[in-house]
Amino acid sequence: MICQPREHKLIDRRAMLTASGVGFLGWGLPGLTGAVPVTPRKVAKSTILLWLAGGPSHIDLWDMKPNAPQDNRGEFAPVNTTAPDIQLCEHLPHLAQQSHHLAIVRSLGHYGRGPNDHHPGYYYNLTGHAPGANFPNQRQPHPDDWPFIGCVVGAKRPSHPYLPQAISLPQMAGEPGGRRPGQYAALLGVQHNPTYLVGEHENPTKFQVPALSLTDVTPQTMQDRRQLLAALDQSRRAFEGSRDVFTYSRLQEKAFGLLASGKTQSAFDVMQEPESVRERYGPGLNAMSMLMARRLVEAEVPFITIFWKHDYEEDKKRGCLGGAWDTHWKNFSCLKDYLLPLFDRPFSALLDDLSERGLLEDTLVVVTSEMGRSPTIGDKRSKGAKEGGRDHWTHCMSTLLAGGGVQGGQVYGASDKIAAYPHDNPVGPEDIAKTIYHAMGIDDLTYVLDDGRRINLLDDGAPITAIF
Repeated sequence: MICQPREHKLIDRRAMLTASGVGFLGWGLPGLTGAVPVTPRKVAKSTILLWLAGGPSHIDLWDMKPNAPQDNRGEFAPVNTTAPDIQLCEHLPHLAQQSHHLAIVRSLGHYGRGPNDHHPGYYYNLTGHAPGANFPNQRQPHPDDWPFIGCVVGAKRPSHPYLPQAISLPQMAGEPGGRRPGQYAALLGVQHNPTYLVGEHENPTKFQVPALSLTDVTPQTMQDRRQLLAALDQSRRAFEGSRDVFTYSRLQEKAFGLLASGKTQSAFDVMQEPESVRERYGPGLNAMSMLMARRLVEAEVPFITIFWKHDYEEDKKRGCLGGAWDTHWKNFSCLKDYLLPLFDRPFSALLDDLSERGLLEDTLVVVTSEMGRSPTIGDKRSKGAKEGGRDHWTHCMSTLLAGGGVQGGQVYGASDKIAAYPHDNPVGPEDIAKTIYHAMGIDDLTYVLDDGRRINLLDDGAPITAIF
């Protein structure tokens, strides 16, 4: 029987995280430590967030339970890695060779602070704010939502000279239509929204910015249009005090700046990479998205998000009908024969590539999702155990972190004996959000909105300082 964790665990994790943060901050206080000097912590320049849409099975990949009953542990065996404390799934051979870079948080859960489904899971993990028990699964994004972590980073960090502060690729989350909440700037204002690079499976090396497309438009035509817009703007002087017009003008200038910049076009062109490098990452759109992320890190974009894009036709062919990592059907064959090969090679190449180029220490890499998968094999949506699927499970999941000051080769926290609930050092999505902010040097989360209100963008949570 699966039992809910006792309520005191949530209290314990708050106290533990807060105490550990105070402990680190207190090292250099004269009245407490005497002559121990404070060493300024290293701040990451960029974050890459790799979002495995649908919810990967933590118990089958990076929190395996080989001693659990067969109905829980499944078909895969754990293997040793380059980190003595980390075992991974046998079908992640490339990542096993890069595990010395990883810190795996195995005690992440939602603690009943939202429904066990995709939309609330997106919102909670992308913003750090609990969605609440009544958050509907088909809820659309709202303009007064709490902002995406990447948009907060973009708003808090100095402006990039020629690229956006936050870039998401190769799709909006929840295509078609980008309907999943939590991925936008929301109450920060549209000027802080991510710029989207769109890629297609049919042409994985070509990325486009739909809102800034120059199809059939020459640079001279673009300049003529800019002059025309400037003339029209002069006729609207009476509205120049309007906040909406001011925001529109800033977005307009940003768009023209992006279009006119050769550096922008170069950063978005993965074909500038040698063929040997593209081959290292492997084929496919998600692989090229990871290579694009490395290029954007080199260009010092503060926040890059990869929303894993699945291939509907390939999913149907293989019987992986949940879509991407949402393995309601054929969990083990869809992972072994399809999803893991598409993830293992390029993600391992990304870590190795960043390390070789001396970029990993300055780049926080995070792999997460909206949920894990159920600890018991069998899903009523797919005829129970017959199809070997695993259902939604926001109660326990894992997050992978690397670089950005994180000490690799370690595991933080633990789940219970069947990976159903956090057991040791339990944390929530708000703590992961605060950990990202900590790595990026963002300690002050107060913000003045366009209407003049001063708010705190995330009251809850504390950074997991023990992993740094």
